[in-house]
Amino acid sequence: MMPCLPYVLVFFLRSLAEQVRRLEKKVEREKLVLATLPELSLQIVEFTREHGRITIGEAIKLTGANRNTLKQHFRSLVERAHLNQQGSGRGVWYELR
Repeated sequence: MMPCLPYVLVFFLRSLAEQVRRLEKKVEREKLVLATLPELSLQIVEFTREHGRITIGEAIKLTGANRNTLKQHFRSLVERAHLNQQGSGRGVWYELR
């Protein structure tokens, strides 16, 4: 039983190293995608990442931007598949995809 332990450990470490490489690639791709976003959209995405969800009202308090401007940014983020819209009307909120 003991001779197998080093093989299992090597397998585990190789698998872990492969996961790290995949995550590094994924993070790099996300950085490139987020770098193309306007500053206001980036603030919205970062807030959503930190808090799990965001509403238009929260975005107004966070950024001080005009409601209609924010609506355009939210619409664009939904179209670009950065956010999911939940609900409609006054109860609408957004979460990360």
